[in-house]
Parts: sequence; C-alpha cells; structure tokens
Amino acid sequence: MEQMKNLDGIIFDVDGTLWDATHEGAASWTDTIRRESELSITLDSAKLKSVFGKPMDQICDALFPMLSRKARLELGNQCFSEEIDWLRKHKVPLYDHVDETLEKLSARVPLFIVSNCQSGYIEVMMETNGMEEFISGHLCFGDTGLEKWETIHQLMKEHHLKQVVYVGDTQGDYDACQKAGIPFIFASWGYGIIKNPPVRIDDIRDLL
Repeated sequence: MEQMKNLDGIIFDVDGTLWDATHEGAASWTDTIRRESELSITLDSAKLKSVFGKPMDQICDALFPMLSRKARLELGNQCFSEEIDWLRKHKVPLYDHVDETLEKLSARVPLFIVSNCQSGYIEVMMETNGMEEFISGHLCFGDTGLEKWETIHQLMKEHHLKQVVYVGDTQGDYDACQKAGIPFIFASWGYGIIKNPPVRIDDIRDLL
C-alpha cells in the first residue's frame, strides 16, 4: 500500500471507522429531546448513521427541521453535551481488532483522530476503551468550528505533520481528504458507500 510508506502520521475518523456508538447515541438523544423539548421524536441507530459524519450544525438541521435555526442549535447542543455523560456511563466497545491494531500501528507511526463530532466525544471513546496511550493527538469540529479538511490541516500544523493518510468510511471523509490534499483509505465496514475508492480495506488489520 503505497500510501503507508514514509508516513509521519495516520489520521482516523471515529464513527463508522473505530466504533459504532449510534445505538447508545440514539438512546441518549431521545432521552434529551423528550426532557428538553415538546417534540415527539424517537431516534434510532439507522437515523443517526445517516447524519453522523456531518458537522454538528448540519446534524441539527437534518434532525430538527421543524424548529427555528436557533432552537435547532440549542436542542442539538444539549443533546451533544448530554451524550458525553451517557457514553461514559454506557460503554461502547471499539470495532473488532481496532484496539490491537492501533497498539501495533502506534509502535511504528504516530496515530491521530479528526472527526466532525463535539468536544469531549473523542476523549470519552479513548477513556472508556483505554486508547489514550496509542493516540498522539486529536481535533474535532467542536474544537475548531471548521470544515473537516480545515481541521485536518490544523492538526497537521499543530503536530508538524507533512505526510499523512486518512482512514474513514464516508463520502464526506473522502471529499475532505481531496480538499486537504492527502491520501484516503476507505474503511468498507463503516456507514458510507464510496464508488471506486482509491484504496479500500475490509478489515482494520489490513493497515498492518
């Protein structure tokens, strides 16, 4: 795999690439919506999979189109905030073989995470799955307020990275890599479908 030669970093997406937290996320969001609004919405895993990967404001637009823009963001921010505590109490495991693969990879090249999630989401995934020692740095939309490709560039600048590859599972991930000018590896087990990806892996252990 040509992209893996002479790297100074591998950057991973989160949802659909390292874990699937949509079941617990849907339970948390539904609980918050019922307590904090008059909406009679019940979210499920499939609905969250259809929007996860988008920036936080776009998720609010997609899930709460019946509300004003201000009300959407207020309710969405409440859902995002309470989801962190929910996930800390309801541990979501990583996908099969992710932990062992990251451990082995981290001995060879620094590993990073960039996601469109809220601040604290990456941290709770690492905390509950004992990943901290394998990840050299991370950034998300909640930290930067930027598009994913710009967040990737910011992470690269902060960690002085020149040659990286991004591992993700959606068209949005691929498009961000195109804008960022970095290679992309498609994780086929995730949420998205990409026609003719430049590189496809069907098992995270393929990165080894």
